[in-house]
Amino acid sequence: MAIQTDLFQEPAVPYGEKEIAEAKAGKPSKKELLEMLIAAEAEEPTTRIKVPTDVVPAVMHTAMEEQEGFSVVLLDGAHEIIKTLEVTRGLVNRTQVHPREVFREAIRHNAVAVIVAHNHPSGKVEPSHEDREVTRKLKNAGDIIGIRVLDHVIVAQDRGYYSFLEQGEI
Repeated sequence: MAIQTDLFQEPAVPYGEKEIAEAKAGKPSKKELLEMLIAAEAEEPTTRIKVPTDVVPAVMHTAMEEQEGFSVVLLDGAHEIIKTLEVTRGLVNRTQVHPREVFREAIRHNAVAVIVAHNHPSGKVEPSHEDREVTRKLKNAGDIIGIRVLDHVIVAQDRGYYSFLEQGEI
C-alpha cells in the first residue's frame, strides 16, 4: 500500500469504486454535476428589453454614485441583455463620452443594439444640453456602424429615470 504524502489528496480508489461509493452516499458524480451546471445555465433568466422601464433595473445601481458614470447596455438581436458595462466615470456633474468607448465593447460582444445610460448625482433626471448632444452623436455613430442606439436613460436617486425614447427625443 502506498503512503499518502499529500494531506489534501483523497486516498487512491480503483476506477469505478469511487463512483459507486459516491452514488451510494447520495453524492452526484462529476458527470451529473456538469449536467446540473449546464441545466442551471440554460434556465438562467435573460432580460429582454421591450420598453424603457425594462432597462432601468440594470442601471439603477448607479443612481446613488457621487460621480457621473456612463454605461452601455449591450443587446442581442432579440433585445436581450448581453452585458452592462461602465464606459466612463467622470466628475460630480459631468463625464466625457466618446462613441469609440461606447461601441468598442458592443462590437466585441456582437451586439446588435445598445441602450446608453448615465446617472445624475444632483438628483435631477432632466437632461442637459450636453446630454442631448452626446445622444445625437452616439445615435449618428451607431447608424453608421450598424448598431442601433435604442434609448438613453438618465437615472437619479429618489427621482427615478428619464428616457429619451419615452420623451420622443430619440
